[in-house]
Amino acid sequence: MTDAREPLGRNFRMLLPAAFSANLADGLSKIAIPWIATALTRDPMLITLVVLCSRLPWLVFSLPAGVITDRVDRRRLIVAMDAVRALMIGAFAVVVLVQQSVIPDPGEVEAGLAEPPGSAGWILAALYLTALLVGSAEVLRDNAAQTMLPAVVLKPQLRRANSRLWGAEVTADSFIGPPLAGVLLGFALVVPLGATTVLFAVAGLLMLRITGSFRAKPRPGAPAPHTTPTPLVDAAAASTAPVPTRGWTTDLCEGFRWLWDHQLLRALAISLGVMNGAMAATGAMAVLFAQEVLGLGATGFGVLATGAAAGAILGTVVAEPIAKRMSSGMSLRVVLIATVAQGLLIGLFPHPVLVWTLFAFGGLLAVLWNIITLSLRQTIIPDHLLGRVNSVYRFFGWGMMSIGALAGGVIVSIAETAVTRDMALRLPFLVAALVCAALVPYLWHRASTARIDAAIAEAEASE
Repeated sequence: MTDAREPLGRNFRMLLPAAFSANLADGLSKIAIPWIATALTRDPMLITLVVLCSRLPWLVFSLPAGVITDRVDRRRLIVAMDAVRALMIGAFAVVVLVQQSVIPDPGEVEAGLAEPPGSAGWILAALYLTALLVGSAEVLRDNAAQTMLPAVVLKPQLRRANSRLWGAEVTADSFIGPPLAGVLLGFALVVPLGATTVLFAVAGLLMLRITGSFRAKPRPGAPAPHTTPTPLVDAAAASTAPVPTRGWTTDLCEGFRWLWDHQLLRALAISLGVMNGAMAATGAMAVLFAQEVLGLGATGFGVLATGAAAGAILGTVVAEPIAKRMSSGMSLRVVLIATVAQGLLIGLFPHPVLVWTLFAFGGLLAVLWNIITLSLRQTIIPDHLLGRVNSVYRFFGWGMMSIGALAGGVIVSIAETAVTRDMALRLPFLVAALVCAALVPYLWHRASTARIDAAIAEAEASE
């Protein structure tokens, strides 16, 4: 029997810094891009569209992304998507560089003196397009990375490997990236975009150093699917080579049915979708909430985002012991109830220190939830279905973020006609808390420890 504490291996040592670099790029861009948007417009709906464009691919592209992930080498797919993101952010950086003389600088935005330039319309359009394409590449990249991990480490090592990856990713994405973006914005709007471009490129180069083949294993008893002869194969060999016999729709429906028929994963996917949608409603307005309710500038906004990272880093240390002590099912219940309390407290008592602390608490909760549920998926889903089922799960869990982001802008736009702007910007947090509260009775028995243990035992027995 494999010891879960054995070394994770050379390939994991390459995967870890690649994940760090890619997520540091994400951390820079998630502060820089909305901040640039606020220099171009103060309209909540137009700013919401930035978040919507980055999250919409999770709703419309998650399912076909799963089919692609199960048909190609997952490492090569990650490399290609990191290259795409580097090119897109780099292209937008050129736009900002060319227009920097007319775009208000961060100091003017902080002082409330920013006047949208005459070219704001087409710069915003370029920003939306960049967010949409980078978001689409992220869907493929993240799904491939999650489904690749069981081929990099052994199953008993998955929780430890996921914990280390989450630690690296959250540290880069939320602890280092946001405040660094705030500092870089102080030099020029284009600087964090240039740094993001370089970091995506570095991530891709690190992935190239991982050795081996990372195609999905064929279903038991089936030949390797979706292979086609190359031009160098002669006619006789080509006539006997395996050819695609299954269409995209068939593959996609197989993954969807597998998850939907699995009561535990279906309940977790729906619950994650509702929670993420609710949180996205608050995130879409986060930059305006920080500027107008908390009175923070670019650096302060970046520091505020480190709260979630601080909690998440702590979570990578304590999440596994907590899950073992409380059990997996009870841990998920605690996460859900605590998320309700977090939203209520931020909405009712919006002080920067308290909000940072609650973000830290939320970061710990997110890691606890993700380590349990991600390791569970990687353990119980058959490898030949892992890409598709994982993409269906993320379709529910992440696809709702685009709807939630749009809802956040709508809530604020409607509310400010009846209440103060300050109260309107708080309202998404209060609504999110109520939505998550309604979810508690749904998940309570559907994701119990007994059901989780039974699902793992059934998967192990079928191997």
